[in-house]
Amino acid sequence: MKRETLFLKAALVLIGFPVLALCVFLVPALAKVAVKLVPAFPWIQYFVYVVFEASALPFYFALYQAFRLLVYIDRNDAFSEASVKALKTIKHCAVAISGLHLLALPLFYLFAEKDDAPGVIFVGLIVPFASLVIAVFAAVLQKLLQQAIEIKQENELTV
Repeated sequence: MKRETLFLKAALVLIGFPVLALCVFLVPALAKVAVKLVPAFPWIQYFVYVVFEASALPFYFALYQAFRLLVYIDRNDAFSEASVKALKTIKHCAVAISGLHLLALPLFYLFAEKDDAPGVIFVGLIVPFASLVIAVFAAVLQKLLQQAIEIKQENELTV
């Protein structure tokens, strides 16, 4: 393992722990708050669990793909179709996370109405917008990497 990517790999592993803690501790609390906000719909608790726990799956899959991307860099294989595929997967995961969190946005609106705190809606928009930024960044990197691979292949064919 190269020293250049060791820090990034460690950072990827450490990023996973807070999200796991949020899934274990914060999601059940949010589900209880949602039931209190909308007592007419007791199934809303399960909706909260599904949305937030399901968004953890693409998050961890994207972390795994980023880890694989760092492994490709370690092997001096960064300019490969596997790297492009990893970036494409990261892009799709980020869009999925954003979509799932946008589904939960009405809950943030209900909470803001109950506590008379309109800023809570902006807190609910942080994760979807951050995910979209990551998706756009991954798409740009994917496009650039694809073009670099094409240029590399053309140069290899030139004698």
